[in-house]
Amino acid sequence: MAVLIFFKSVVKKYNSMSLILRIVIGMGIGIVLALLVPGAAWIAVFGDLFVGALKAIAPVLVFVLVAGALAQGGSRLDRRFGMVLWLYMLSTFLAAVVAVIGSFTFPQTLVFTEAAQADAIPQGIGEVLQNVLMNIIANPFSAFINANYIGILFWAVMFGLGMKKFASDNSRTFMANVSDAISQVVRWIINLAPFGIMGLVFNTVSTNGLSVFTVYGKLLLLLVGCMMVVSLAVDPLIAALHLRRNPYPLVFKCLRESGLTAFFTRSSAANIPINMALCERMGLDKDMYSVSIPLGATINMDGAAVTITVMTLAAAHTLGISVDIPTALVLSVLSTLAACGASGVAGGSLLLIPMACSLFGISNDIAMQVVGVGFIIGVVQDSVETMLNSSGDVMFAATAEFCAWQKEGKPLPAFMYSKRERKKLGLSDK
Repeated sequence: MAVLIFFKSVVKKYNSMSLILRIVIGMGIGIVLALLVPGAAWIAVFGDLFVGALKAIAPVLVFVLVAGALAQGGSRLDRRFGMVLWLYMLSTFLAAVVAVIGSFTFPQTLVFTEAAQADAIPQGIGEVLQNVLMNIIANPFSAFINANYIGILFWAVMFGLGMKKFASDNSRTFMANVSDAISQVVRWIINLAPFGIMGLVFNTVSTNGLSVFTVYGKLLLLLVGCMMVVSLAVDPLIAALHLRRNPYPLVFKCLRESGLTAFFTRSSAANIPINMALCERMGLDKDMYSVSIPLGATINMDGAAVTITVMTLAAAHTLGISVDIPTALVLSVLSTLAACGASGVAGGSLLLIPMACSLFGISNDIAMQVVGVGFIIGVVQDSVETMLNSSGDVMFAATAEFCAWQKEGKPLPAFMYSKRERKKLGLSDK
């Protein structure tokens, strides 16, 4: 009995702490354990379980939320949704432009290794777009198994519209109850995030060390630098122009509560439940974010655009190929479109590099060696890329929503205001 009481008190104390504080503690414990007992591979299992649970629940969550919202007749994909799409595409294009400027300012030279192996390499932008269109109409069961979110969204919309037309009130109520139940399961999984982050950090520190910084340190620095410029300057500027106010409270909240977990999970799909929970805490419209967040995980690919552009221009510089400004702009557009299809291609953004290299006449054999270099630095590059992509999904979904609130005269969440503004508006500091 005493043990049970003690256990309950520990759980109560755990739940009373801030999730971010718990995650930071988990990171610290993971680093310490990696340094003290690097051979304790069982600790990494916590990370695998956490990421696996998120990846497993995310497709179900997306389908149930979208279908349930449409079945209830409450979905309002109005002007806000159009703004979200605009913000996603604009930021991805500007990310590619930043990568071009960075590559021109700090040109990189590659040391080619053995060519990477891949099952499917897209040969042109037409094939990438075809992959996207085919993913939309993919078998729904296959879409669930492969976490094909464009396909899941399409079939969720079709099913929801069908339910709206033919389902009884009891069936709609059942859909709403299922949606609430799945959302609760997601909250339980997210509550265990500190243990998952501990396992992920342990695995990263114990297996990789600092070797990745030796040969390709400058290339990695350029990639991460461009992504940080996009995250801390370009995306905030886009948000500021639309919100007409300081965007950094929103930027830092998204980086802290979405980007942090995305950095370690290295999966936009796994971070969808995290992002939806954050949208819920910010009071966003569930009908909107249940569609825009999984869509953002597919087409809002700032980090992928940076990776494709930087690696392609590094290959061109290594081979002595001169790249002019017009061609670089064409590469930016190509990288934007290719990045939107990255999730539909096995291997993500790295396997789209050969297609971009073809713009400069670089052979597929050489391009695949560039992909091999990408895999070498992928531990850090992919983490930062996912952090940028996933935090941007929430930031731009919130930006579109907050713009609508401002037009309606509705106050923004308290964290968006300064202390003086909160006091004037009578808002809580929380």
